[in-house]
Amino acid sequence: MFNDDVDFLPGDGPTSGISVTLTAGTLQAIRERVGKRGVSAYLEKAAQRQIERDNLDELIADFEEVHGPADPEAVAAKRARLTGGASSAGVAA
Repeated sequence: MFNDDVDFLPGDGPTSGISVTLTAGTLQAIRERVGKRGVSAYLEKAAQRQIERDNLDELIADFEEVHGPADPEAVAAKRARLTGGASSAGVAA
């Protein structure tokens, strides 16, 4: 076990075993991807990605509280620049 008084960033510090309950289908899908011995590493990476997404959601919420929601057309234009695709702004479905 590790010292609870020490703060670690996600992905840092010693490992610690815990018990996790998953549905049979989720566990089966993970094992099909990584095998029986890769489950812990897969869940570690998935947890790290979720923490990153949660932090980003909090950052966006803080930004929107100060500046209001982002302009959907501006977001679409920036997405198009980043992905090299055409902007979907103004395109009817």
